[in-house]
Amino acid sequence: MKKLKHNAIFLVLLTGIILFFLLKDNFEEIVHTLSKMNPFWIIIAALAMILYLLLKSWVLYLTVNQEEKHYTFLRSWKHNIIAQFFNGVTPFSTGGQPMEIYMLHKHGKTSYPMATNMILETFIFYQTALVLFGIVAVILNSTFHFFAQTSFLSRLILLGFTINTLVAVALFLIMFAKNVTGWFLKHGISFLNKVHIVKNKEQVLAKWESRLMEFHECAKVLKKHPLLFGKGVVYHFLSLAFFYAIPLFIVYALGDFTSLNIIEAIVASAYVLIIGSFVPIPGAAGGIEYGFLTFFGAFLSNGKLSCVLLIWRAITYYFPIILGAIEFSFDKGEVR
Repeated sequence: MKKLKHNAIFLVLLTGIILFFLLKDNFEEIVHTLSKMNPFWIIIAALAMILYLLLKSWVLYLTVNQEEKHYTFLRSWKHNIIAQFFNGVTPFSTGGQPMEIYMLHKHGKTSYPMATNMILETFIFYQTALVLFGIVAVILNSTFHFFAQTSFLSRLILLGFTINTLVAVALFLIMFAKNVTGWFLKHGISFLNKVHIVKNKEQVLAKWESRLMEFHECAKVLKKHPLLFGKGVVYHFLSLAFFYAIPLFIVYALGDFTSLNIIEAIVASAYVLIIGSFVPIPGAAGGIEYGFLTFFGAFLSNGKLSCVLLIWRAITYYFPIILGAIEFSFDKGEVR
């Protein structure tokens, strides 16, 4: 909790610095533009974010409910919202999944190994949907050439897309190719031991073999419920579609219905998140803003662009963090 508080304080300070640089040159124009925004489209953008969270919660509910019939959608929503808070205040969004595992165990009868498998399953569904959306974004941009090609950004996008794809492929190999992954694990740790990176070879090998067994247990569940994988990927794909469309609704709130269309919004949003994935700061602060200004700057003028970024960041990042913090504070039975 002390580390979370330090992260939160750092995040507030960093947010203040980012806001200063966003507002310092066009403060009056930005304030005037914000005051003229149509609240109807802001509400639509917020609803899109809520639908994104609801669909993520639904995937968690379907996954857990395959084994734990007492698990309700309301509880799934609470767990997901609290996880959003922990993701938001930890580097690389690493805090949410351990908290979900802990809450699944804490709230009732789910063992830690089973809870771990369930969260692994939901991560696999999400990662698969993310890669599929990335493929769609790359194909669309290659076809329509939305963005000016710069070597730096092109390399970042290619690297991010490659990493996400490799993560998805590695997950499937680890789950379904037991002998292959076991061989790589054994020889990989032996090599690291020889170059003095790993000290206690047997202890480390036992630890990772235990992790490997968790993945294989997860694979057994997916084989037992083949439709679950399809549903999980489809619902996550839909959730990402709602998330990626949010900037379009904010642009509409400015009364601008021509500068951006749904395809451009989806491709630009997908690329923004790839840029943000490289930033080891809670909320990817700084990197996300840079990516947003770069990609959406191809369609919007500076004044509009800053307004859209401010509202988008408030809806997609600070809004779920606040919801999660409130839920975390009041629903003590879930987490303590």
